[in-house]
Amino acid sequence: MTKRSSILSRRTFLGGGSAIAIALPFLEAMMPTRSARAGGMANPQRLMTFYVPCGINMQDWTPAQAGAGYTVTPILQPLADAGLIEDFTLLSGLDNEPGQSDGPGDHASGTGSFATAVHVNKSETEITNGTSLDQAYADFIGAQTTVRSMQLGMDGGGNVGNCDSGYGCAYIRNISWQGNTPLPKLTEPQTAFDLLFSGFDPGASAAELQRIKAKRLSVLDYALDDAAALQSRLGATDRVKVEQYLHSVRDLELRVQAEPDAPACEIEPGFPGESGGDITSRVQLMLDIVVKAFQCDRTRVVSFMLANGASGRDYGFIGAPGGHHNLSHHGGVQATQDMLTLIDRWEVEQLAYLLTGLKNSPEGEGSNVLENSMIFFSSEIEDGNSHSHDNMPVLVAGHGGGTMPVGEHLRFEGDPLGNLFVDMLQKLGMDVNSFGDDGTAPLGL
Repeated sequence: MTKRSSILSRRTFLGGGSAIAIALPFLEAMMPTRSARAGGMANPQRLMTFYVPCGINMQDWTPAQAGAGYTVTPILQPLADAGLIEDFTLLSGLDNEPGQSDGPGDHASGTGSFATAVHVNKSETEITNGTSLDQAYADFIGAQTTVRSMQLGMDGGGNVGNCDSGYGCAYIRNISWQGNTPLPKLTEPQTAFDLLFSGFDPGASAAELQRIKAKRLSVLDYALDDAAALQSRLGATDRVKVEQYLHSVRDLELRVQAEPDAPACEIEPGFPGESGGDITSRVQLMLDIVVKAFQCDRTRVVSFMLANGASGRDYGFIGAPGGHHNLSHHGGVQATQDMLTLIDRWEVEQLAYLLTGLKNSPEGEGSNVLENSMIFFSSEIEDGNSHSHDNMPVLVAGHGGGTMPVGEHLRFEGDPLGNLFVDMLQKLGMDVNSFGDDGTAPLGL
């Protein structure tokens, strides 16, 4: 191999070259907390997928009446108790046929397709899927927030091995996907908080924020001047790379100039605090972090798994001992179904906790974060005994910036779940007409 000398001096590398190498990671970490708004809407729009395992006891989930003013069922009662009936819509009759397994393994296949509506390959090693709802939106809004998206959950575990009748563990432990790649979740609240808020100073005054902005712009000016000076000394390929870099820096400059000089949100001393170890307090601590992340505009995209697919968590602490997955095979025994209702109601209580936090977060003129969010809540199967993927338990909370219906029970007749995802993404400003394997049109909400 012929040894080549560099056309850049060591001094230039340490000055201009290192500015290019350092500037982008540094500036990404200092992205504006109130950045450009997606889709031209007045407030940023958030999207969250909220997964619960083992299906739902449908007899205590589904209201008898359609439309508004329906009689609230036992499982939905926590939402009514929290004054949230006018902040979500219940959707019956949606099918997720791509979630159907090839033979045994509905928990893994259904969890894999939970937010992708794609039929996954039954294998421990050849893992296939599609891009999930949350990641489609994250791709659309790009780097408008410091953290592109967050994947959170309460149960860990790796992606290697057989977790359900020949299906790889990747399917049953992840709901957020970029094509065939699962995006692993964080399961410790403190880790999630540290990632979201590293370097963030919510207590900064307006004057301090002005100084921070001036410093950012100074760094950007230096990076632009330094990179421009290199252009004449580089080859054609490198000039293209530097031009792309210059374009990204100019884009960052516009966003820094647009950021406000007033503090965006507050983080109380000691937040997020300690969970105490029990599952309810751990879940609620993680949801507190989600609320704060949305409130401070650190991210606009979150996926959350209350447990992994086919979870065997024991709910003896609420009077439902025996393991969730085992109980879900209820065989029509009413006493067992009653225990499932207790579990499902506890899950909805956690949803209500999240929605209350979002609703209590003011934003803009007379609005709040819940009004500018969409939260998709469902499971991998309809009912744990039948393992059906028809008539899925689906709830969509939040107003989507005024685009979503709320306060109703809407009935459909076998429409694809993928059509709901098309509808949601269109309302979020995306130009999309299909999603997953069978989503071919907006649902028409």
